[in-house]
Amino acid sequence: MEENKTTGRGDDIIAGRNAVSEALKSGRTIDSIYMARGNRTGSIGGIIAKAKQAGIPIKEADPKKLDYMCGHANHQGVVAVAAVKEYATLEDLFRVAEERGEPPFFIVADELEDPHNLGAILRTAECSGAHGVIVPRRRAAGLTFAVGKASAGAVEYVPVARVTNLANTLDELKKRGLWIYAADMDGQDWCAVDYRSPAAIVIGSEGFGVSRLVREKSDFIISLPMLGKINSLNASVACGVICYEVVRQRRGIQAK
Repeated sequence: MEENKTTGRGDDIIAGRNAVSEALKSGRTIDSIYMARGNRTGSIGGIIAKAKQAGIPIKEADPKKLDYMCGHANHQGVVAVAAVKEYATLEDLFRVAEERGEPPFFIVADELEDPHNLGAILRTAECSGAHGVIVPRRRAAGLTFAVGKASAGAVEYVPVARVTNLANTLDELKKRGLWIYAADMDGQDWCAVDYRSPAAIVIGSEGFGVSRLVREKSDFIISLPMLGKINSLNASVACGVICYEVVRQRRGIQAK
């Protein structure tokens, strides 16, 4: 995707009421829609209705943010962020594992909001052989241009499923035989558990970690040792360490 010289972003930005409305009508995959705070006049109501029907998150923002997002183009109080790739379904992720003849290995991003972290996690997922990534529909980064760029191309190869309710999704994964491993504080050592069975690794948000309900739904809480003066790693770094322990165990690599 080419970067827009005016906005500093890719062509994922759609500005203006008519443009956003037509994008919705065409069925284009929209990651989220930003509305100027307090603006609900005219055709905005129709855009909101179409977005809700399609399950697209709607976010209120200061008009100055909208100005920045679209390079000060005439946005008329509405800006859409198009996804750089179609979202997958859970079935797509299971299908990848089945086609490879491997036990499912998924990464679940619990309200991860930083697009650079999500992009780095997609890159790790691709390199470590994960079968897909699961993200929640709301309060989380989606497949934006920034995520695609940070993934270094991995977004083209790793299916990303976007779900409405993460806790319910974990219940479904457990019913289908997966063990849920949440990376959080005060858990077992990350390398002291067995990842060779079907597994989903949960990585929490940058500021708050794994949410309470998701932690309660998890089968194992795993932790990395923090030997310095700060008490947490960057989310994508922690994900990388854990994913390669999954790789080590599944490939039977022994430490010498």
